[in-house]
Amino acid sequence: MELTPQEQRMDTLLELHHTAATFGRSLEQAMLPHLGENNLLKVNELVSSLYDPYKPYQLQYGELEKSHLLIQISAMPLEHGEVIDCVEELSHSVGKLFGLASVAVDRCVKLTDGLAVCGLLKALKALFTKYVSDFSTTLQSIRKKCRLEDTPSAAVFQEDWTAFQNSVRIIATCGELLRQCGAYEQQLSNKILATAGKYLSESYSPLSLAGIQEASSTERKTSGRNPWQEYNYLQRGNMAEYNSLMEVLYSLKEKGTGNSSLLAEPRVALTRLNQQANQLAFDSVFLQIKHQLCLVSTMESRDAGGFGESYAEDLPTFSLSPQEYITNIGQYIMSLPLHLEPFVTQEDPALELALHAGKLPFPPEQGDDLPELDNTADYWLGSIARATMQTYCDAILLIPELTAHSTKQLATDIDYLSNVMDALGLQPSRTLQQIVTLLRAKPEEYRLTAKLLPRRLVSTIAALRGLDH
Repeated sequence: MELTPQEQRMDTLLELHHTAATFGRSLEQAMLPHLGENNLLKVNELVSSLYDPYKPYQLQYGELEKSHLLIQISAMPLEHGEVIDCVEELSHSVGKLFGLASVAVDRCVKLTDGLAVCGLLKALKALFTKYVSDFSTTLQSIRKKCRLEDTPSAAVFQEDWTAFQNSVRIIATCGELLRQCGAYEQQLSNKILATAGKYLSESYSPLSLAGIQEASSTERKTSGRNPWQEYNYLQRGNMAEYNSLMEVLYSLKEKGTGNSSLLAEPRVALTRLNQQANQLAFDSVFLQIKHQLCLVSTMESRDAGGFGESYAEDLPTFSLSPQEYITNIGQYIMSLPLHLEPFVTQEDPALELALHAGKLPFPPEQGDDLPELDNTADYWLGSIARATMQTYCDAILLIPELTAHSTKQLATDIDYLSNVMDALGLQPSRTLQQIVTLLRAKPEEYRLTAKLLPRRLVSTIAALRGLDH
């Protein structure tokens, strides 16, 4: 075995063990009619001489399986040059992952008769850890390819929904991962109990060694009946792991296979992966809005159109039009329901599962009505709208100074965005409403207007407008 290449060791071991097991069953069948007439001590020696050579490998099954799985998963790259190729590969990888995991269970049963369940679980954990790491790295690569990590710039506004559409497919893939993980965990629990459950004594209790001792006693009694059936390499070779196996079996039996936590850590890791995918989709939608809002702190500080201050003071608000950056944002947000429609119309259980499992940034403010939580598309629209308003507020507070004209212009821009929110059935944020209130306040009325508003916001807007308060 030591001379066998690493990637072939498990298959070679299984092949050799299968030959020995087949030979053993043939011997058992031949001896069975007259088993009671044989010297059982010699029969035990025969059984041991046949199976003991495999004992060292069975005892290190977990490490062997882990190495085997990691070699196989490493031969399954998720990263590709084009984003669409990455998305395709991520989608195809789900079936491959659970295919590897399922075959691992079969190997455990064939080589150890289910006794190496603890080693199997460690190997599966390593498999999922590696897969999640590769998937996460691919998501980071996609973010870079979609330029989501770039510093916002004053680029020409252009709508491109390709990144979002790809992100939705990745979210659906994450949903399929979560769904298949649940199904696989159930199958794994059933298989473990069906295969290794026979080793669990009826009197076993995890609180004492009585169950194990009785099981050993039972083994001694029954070993006189058929040594071929009672050979147990784990009980003889690693009692600590055998005790751990008993605890796993006892837990499955008591809780039921539908409530097992055999893959608790992989499930948590896959949920985090789904969160990353949801964030990717959110960021791909918000990218253009973010780029437009980065212009605010420089744009608003300039006195647009070269108006004289005396003229600007008297300029009626209704004569101002919202600027291009905010109308771009408004039109973009108004088009969102159309692009979010697949969330509502697609009958895709995996996508639905992933969307419900994921959390979006910028949750509703406390005290707001939350009907949107019942509708995924509305939930997304609300999150993006709140992100827009929060980022807009942050950008406004970074403006170096506001002239009288730019103060009115900014108030007009905010009013436009508020109207867009109203049209979509969304409330303008409290901070945005407070900012526009402070912008509209006449200098002589500013202190009175600001009385009930947050002190820091009041001070910042006053400084922008050059007012004493």
